[in-house]
Amino acid sequence: MRKSLMRMTFRQLQIFRAVCESRSYSRAAEEMALTQPAVSLQIRQLEELIDQPLFDYVAKKLYLTPAAEALLKASEDVFGRLEALDMQLSDLQGSLQGQLSLAVESSAKYLVPHLFAAFREQHPEVSLQLVVVNHAQAVRRLSASRDDLLIMSQVPSDMGLDFFPFLNNPIIAVAPPQHPLCSLEKLRLSDLTSFPLLVREPGSGTRRACEEYCHQKRAHFAQTLEVGSCESQVEAVAAGLGLALLSRHAVRLELSHGLLRELPVEELPLRRSWCVVHGRGKRLSPVAQAFRDFIRSERAAIGQLAERFQLGAAGSGNDPAGSA
Repeated sequence: MRKSLMRMTFRQLQIFRAVCESRSYSRAAEEMALTQPAVSLQIRQLEELIDQPLFDYVAKKLYLTPAAEALLKASEDVFGRLEALDMQLSDLQGSLQGQLSLAVESSAKYLVPHLFAAFREQHPEVSLQLVVVNHAQAVRRLSASRDDLLIMSQVPSDMGLDFFPFLNNPIIAVAPPQHPLCSLEKLRLSDLTSFPLLVREPGSGTRRACEEYCHQKRAHFAQTLEVGSCESQVEAVAAGLGLALLSRHAVRLELSHGLLRELPVEELPLRRSWCVVHGRGKRLSPVAQAFRDFIRSERAAIGQLAERFQLGAAGSGNDPAGSA
């Protein structure tokens, strides 16, 4: 091993990771409570230690060099092992402590805080770092092993992943209460196609699943409007801009308060399952392993927990989804 590498400090690696995350020296300085010159100095010292540049500036944007990519991966391993050590030491003292780094697809973000709260009742000294992503971002984070665990619906089949489903995620059609389709007792998916359909961005897993399902059912919408988030879709439907295919969990409050109506479409709900996912062979921290074990062993309780997200479904003519 190069002797220069042994002179690296944890503080330098923390600053380096902050720059990589923010792609900005000034934002990294703000995050680390340092001045920008201090951040620049630490990065220069790191570059001297590895004898290679870490960042390139192109059109005023910061890009990681191959050396930076390698150093970032190594730093993740180092801090991951330290975090695991901290948790193991806490475990030896009789309590589980540490942070769970969890990424969830946007359709699951309404349930996961309640899920973690139930877990934290058993392990009150565990904290949570939660990031909400779309499907494409989730796949990239899996490739980079950015998180302890991910919760997603469509698990890639070509990435060597360990996963298990734990709860159904029913996709339903929703409309504003005054929409003409709300007066009908039974609909086919094709009956919806003469109205505009509100869809998510191309990287959304819900959009991809719905497009594939509609194609399978030969339901082709003549007009679609792209909306950037689930919340925006809900507001756009309520405003009368079109229909949407959304997770029933995501619109539970709007259904229960009568702001939206679930349409009685025979081919719906489209049933998918949320899954807990991590890279095959990934060394899970004690906290991540405990959370994974909690979900696996508490599926029945999680199904009961999810019932509160089914408000408004009983009167739609569709059976609510249970646990997977």
